[in-house]
Amino acid sequence: MKQLLILHAGQTEAGHTYALAQSARIGAAALADEVATVMLPALQADLPDLLAAKGLLLVTPEKFGYMAGALKDFFDRTFYPAQGKIAGLPYALVVVGGNDGSGAVMAVERIARGYPLKAIAEPLVVKGAPTEAQLQRACELGEAMAGGIAMGIF
Repeated sequence: MKQLLILHAGQTEAGHTYALAQSARIGAAALADEVATVMLPALQADLPDLLAAKGLLLVTPEKFGYMAGALKDFFDRTFYPAQGKIAGLPYALVVVGGNDGSGAVMAVERIARGYPLKAIAEPLVVKGAPTEAQLQRACELGEAMAGGIAMGIF
């Protein structure tokens, strides 16, 4: 079965980052018969998780104008071993920012170009606590990613 990997880099399951990742997971579940969704903390994910994925949804808080260290750690551990194995893997990004999120977006996009991954949506940047509309948008993003994977359009 095709697989969507959702990586979240929040520190707890009570935080904004986790809530947005969970919303995306709920959206992806609409296609559970066709796409398996695996949601992991970035610190627990490894190369086999990445290689098994047909799509990648990254959800990170903004930390000091950058992505969370947990997500950077995932990139550091998988970058070289993944070279030549995941080129063009579709991805999307959700950033929970205390500021404008632009530093985190820019850093993730730069690393994604190096893999190279293929962005399939504009980054969703949430400033502070997510609103119901933003949670719904994350849900729709998860469903859209799963749908694209199921139909083979990515």
